[in-house]
Amino acid sequence: MKHILPFWLCSLLIYFMPLQSGSAQASLNTAGNSTQAKGVRGAALTISGYIKDAGNGEGLIGVSVYVKETGTGAVTNSYGFYAVTLPAGSYNLVISYVGYTRQTRTVDLVDRNVRLDLELSQEGKQLQEVVVSTKREDDNVKNIEMSVNRIDVKTLQRIPALLGEVDVIRSIQLLPGVSTVGEGATGFNVRGGSIDQNLVLLDEAPVYNSSHLFGFFSVFNPDAVKDVKLIKGGIPANYGGRIASILDVRLKEGNAKKPELNGGIGLIFSRLSYERPLFNGKGSFIVAARRSYADVLAQPFLTGDLKGAKFYFYDLTAKGNYRINDKNTVFLSGYLGRDVFGSDFGFNWGNTTLSARWNHVFSDRLFLNTTAYYSNYDYSLNSDLKGKRPNDFFRTDSRIVDYSLKPDFSLFLGKNTITFGGQVIAHDFQPGTATAASSGSVRTFGIASKRAMEAALYVGNEQQLTPKLQLQYGLRYSLFNYVGEGEAYTFRTDVPLGSRREVITTVGYRGGEVIKTYGNWEPRFSTKLDLSDNSSLKFSYNRMAQYIHLVSNTTASTPLDIWTPSTNNIKPQIADQVAGGYFKNFGRSSGTGSEFEASVEVYYKWLQNQIDYIDGASLILNKYLEGDLLSGKGRAYGAEFYVKRNTGVVNGWISYTLAKTERQVDGINNNNWYPTRFDKRHTLTSVLLFDPPHAKRWNFSATFTLASGTPGTFPTNRFEYQGYVVPQNTDNARNNYRIPAYHRLDLAATLQGRKRPGKRKDDNWVFSIYNVYARKNAFSVYFQPNADSPRVTEAIRYSVFATLIPSVTYNFKL
Repeated sequence: MKHILPFWLCSLLIYFMPLQSGSAQASLNTAGNSTQAKGVRGAALTISGYIKDAGNGEGLIGVSVYVKETGTGAVTNSYGFYAVTLPAGSYNLVISYVGYTRQTRTVDLVDRNVRLDLELSQEGKQLQEVVVSTKREDDNVKNIEMSVNRIDVKTLQRIPALLGEVDVIRSIQLLPGVSTVGEGATGFNVRGGSIDQNLVLLDEAPVYNSSHLFGFFSVFNPDAVKDVKLIKGGIPANYGGRIASILDVRLKEGNAKKPELNGGIGLIFSRLSYERPLFNGKGSFIVAARRSYADVLAQPFLTGDLKGAKFYFYDLTAKGNYRINDKNTVFLSGYLGRDVFGSDFGFNWGNTTLSARWNHVFSDRLFLNTTAYYSNYDYSLNSDLKGKRPNDFFRTDSRIVDYSLKPDFSLFLGKNTITFGGQVIAHDFQPGTATAASSGSVRTFGIASKRAMEAALYVGNEQQLTPKLQLQYGLRYSLFNYVGEGEAYTFRTDVPLGSRREVITTVGYRGGEVIKTYGNWEPRFSTKLDLSDNSSLKFSYNRMAQYIHLVSNTTASTPLDIWTPSTNNIKPQIADQVAGGYFKNFGRSSGTGSEFEASVEVYYKWLQNQIDYIDGASLILNKYLEGDLLSGKGRAYGAEFYVKRNTGVVNGWISYTLAKTERQVDGINNNNWYPTRFDKRHTLTSVLLFDPPHAKRWNFSATFTLASGTPGTFPTNRFEYQGYVVPQNTDNARNNYRIPAYHRLDLAATLQGRKRPGKRKDDNWVFSIYNVYARKNAFSVYFQPNADSPRVTEAIRYSVFATLIPSVTYNFKL
């Protein structure tokens, strides 16, 4: 593998060397910022450049550059770069982006490439339409992407939120195909996938736990977020490592025009961000911080064992960039966050990421982004009784650390946009180290670290085959090596299904020695057929391989669950997904697209090597954990319906998902198919935004969610022993009942600050009510003897929020 990528790179550089020669002329009939590139041979010429926000200098993602004469165009990438290759001639370019003033530029291509850098200004009247999947005009119909949703930060700020705090993860749960098992559950589920099957990226570095406070808030500070993209299907070849979805979160680059201070004060936490230009506008940076203070406010009221308890979170997000010259830009971004919960007995967890990126423009047609990142997720559990018994305590620590290098090339060749590159990841899994002290005697024990090397090569092409037919296809090859130093175990196989397997052999390996190797080809394919100017059909297929696993046998995953690599006993997870959809826009058109957009998507997913557990599995500090694991297959299928209104004083969207998710594991549920814990048959969500025409300072919003209850394993009978009642499941059924259906209404109102001449401050007040009619939604149902009649078993419905939660937040911008 180590020889393939340099061969590709050298071949391309040799091929494009002639593009740097020549001396001819190109004229640009525009007052915009532009430069001219050196000449090329032949009639094919390229218009390329960066498109940025005129207000702050941020590169804009997904801007449409449309060529009127040919009906073709391009879309800016994640760094705002675009390229369009055309024959010599005169062309009119239409540059459009939702929320920004449209521009039309005339470019005369004579015999040179043209460098055209542009800045777009936000429209004077703030757009009130919801921006979820549309980044350019009628993007949902014209773009080959399907099963993709984008969330604009302005939309996030309008959606009612828990305790008035804008949140990325809770907002994407309002999209079709996305769900959660309930309040207090970390992460999110996409099209029948578990939470570990989502690749969550923060400036291209993976985040292993995206939640604060057990899922009530996400780790993404909205003041620092620039773009959020969720990919559920038709996943391009440059993404890999997970089998359910990609959540790609991009941070702001910092205001390159002027200093800016943003902040907010809420009931549970406050936040502050600062950004400004650097080096005379050649660079910029942003720093954003948050800290909750519920523990500080509650401290005077805590007594007994709770006195001195800690329950808070904080995070710090930062990013800087520097434009060395027109061809080279570097970025550095990082995140540090932690949750602390408990008193004498407590735990804490947190993420740390650091990513460095280099953008290089080899020529008008070849763009390179190289990313190096570090990611660390760790948690600890401790019982510290020093105040009561100074010589007794217990502590356990666990972490997963990644190091990676990823070069990613984009090659623009007329009607083809080719992407290719590779990635290498070094994984270090530290499942757990424990220290225990009793009466002054200290003992340290735990599980040895596990290490792995993951690598991939990929190539993909987006091709305009005919004016109505567009293709996107690619191939990824991934290679995974489980390596020493460590021990590998072989377990008995001649045991009853669903029983613990004992170790029969143990083999030691030296550092770097390969214990087990896995390799997988991962083909990707998407196609779009335009039926008319405002409707299209799309189809996609992708195969994904995942080599790391989250081990959890709890009702819902917790921050203390264990990550483990594929080993000689645990095979990589494989998913094949096909999806098809019909997309249509209708109603009156405006400068930002059609009034309404609608889509229907259906999908079917086959899953291999899905992990489950024997009854009574022991996960914490279990050296022989693999002997408690079972492997099976899964399937997920469903239909997603989506309608959105983009314009008007009343707008928003409604989505409905009909889905089913099942697994079949020998040794569980009598070897029959059973629903997963996160299976929801019906999910209905709606978002309503209202901007009253006669109340200019006020706007209102509402969200409503209705979903089927998730499955649970309930006892089928009971037996009594010495006066105690013991619930029992006699038929070995798994997830045989469902908890009650979930539904919730949230409301919010925003009051903008008064505008005064010369006033620099932009501020607002957000008033919200979460769970308006105080629905006691069940998170789980468990059984216990009745306190008054021990022989009577009663079902207890556990609700995280059993009442309405009002809140108020003050936001400001200087």
